[in-house]
Amino acid sequence: MTRDLQIGYTSPSFLIPQKVKFRYRLDGHDRDWQDAGTRREAFYTELGPGKYRFRVIACNSSGVWNEQGATLDFVIAPAYWQTKWFRAMCVVAFLALVYGAYRFRVRQLRRQEKKLRDVVETIPTFAWTALPDGAVDFVNHHWVEYTGLSREKTMGSGWEAAVHPADLPRYVERRGASVASGEPFEHEVRFRRAADAEYRWFLSRVVPLRDSGGKIVKWYGISTDIEDRKRAENERERLRQLEADLAHVNRVSTLGEMAASLEHEIKQPIAAAITSANSCIEWLAHEPPNLDRARAAASKIDKYGNRAAEIIDRIRSFYKKSPPQRELVDVNGIIQEILTLLDGEATRSSVAVRTELAADLPEIMADRVQLQQVFMNLMLNAIEAMTDAGGEFTVKSELQDGQLQFSVSDTGVGLPTEKMDQIFSAFFTTKPQGSGMGLALSRSIGESHGGRLWATSNDGRGATFHFTLPIQATESSPLVA
Repeated sequence: MTRDLQIGYTSPSFLIPQKVKFRYRLDGHDRDWQDAGTRREAFYTELGPGKYRFRVIACNSSGVWNEQGATLDFVIAPAYWQTKWFRAMCVVAFLALVYGAYRFRVRQLRRQEKKLRDVVETIPTFAWTALPDGAVDFVNHHWVEYTGLSREKTMGSGWEAAVHPADLPRYVERRGASVASGEPFEHEVRFRRAADAEYRWFLSRVVPLRDSGGKIVKWYGISTDIEDRKRAENERERLRQLEADLAHVNRVSTLGEMAASLEHEIKQPIAAAITSANSCIEWLAHEPPNLDRARAAASKIDKYGNRAAEIIDRIRSFYKKSPPQRELVDVNGIIQEILTLLDGEATRSSVAVRTELAADLPEIMADRVQLQQVFMNLMLNAIEAMTDAGGEFTVKSELQDGQLQFSVSDTGVGLPTEKMDQIFSAFFTTKPQGSGMGLALSRSIGESHGGRLWATSNDGRGATFHFTLPIQATESSPLVA
């Protein structure tokens, strides 16, 4: 490429050569004439390839210009990279490069698509997509293999043929509501397995894909087999029900063991009420009637009648089988209720009862009947441990480390050290007529309330059972009682 060009020119003059002036112009480069004065050379740089004509004119010392002037035609040949064929080759090479990159990207996307499709087709769950209106437009191979419905039969709403008839109305309703609102969707539903016509539980989840404007362009969903989980939940529920039934049987059995004592507890206030009634009749029969004494006797009738009714109500609440019901309860009050029921039993066994109940214990959310059962078991065990020789048992309550702590301590025969860990096991008992369920159920009740139950041997005689309950309600599921 010619980058620098120098052109020399002159005009003969025999009079005054130094006064001859020049003008020049390079057609194709200069738009106007260039005044060169007396200079006899023109300089150009960076001239591109092409045809040029150099023109120059001169004037004499009198100022007359020779308009004819002189011309010089020349051509600057292009370098190879300035030729059309080279530029064409560059364009072709660029297009080939773009096309190659495009093909590479397409192959890369196809490989990624194949990997993704392989994943979708082989994952052990149903995967599917749907149009914005909810019509299914794709299902993976696992769906086809499981339900026996081809992709063609599944499209649109054909998938409904695989849903359990009892689940279909609700499932379709929930899906329709999700499509209408644009919100994600989750629902449990049973799908029919083609191999054995068995229906299994699945958890279906669907989420929308939106464009930049927020419009739904696709729905993506999966359905995961949860049959084993559902069966486990049903089994846990069955076990909870069985445990509840055992708890109820244990309470009934406990009341049976206390029948004689309870009979005494009920007969005593009834007998006292009858005596007061007779006294009231006598005072009214006097002339004149002694109304003050009759009123006092009637007041005793009311007192003893209410006491008998209270004992019967407590026995009934302890005996009846009812669903769990957590409410705010005063645990000290529950302890006093159980002590009232066991008063006759303790008296018959020559057992003294001592209480050290902390004042102003906060009420907690708990199941009253279940806590009654725990304290009934612990106190009755304490009495039975001292039946032969008598003794004393102590019930304590206190607030410590953010928990309610209780203890039932006796001066009986104590616990066998080698079997300390077994006494809370189901069907293990140290009593000849025991069922072995009382302490096991008591521990389960405590744990369901977020608490603990354990036992220790006393330094002297007897044993102590410790029971804790949190002040805050626990999330654990309570036993059904």
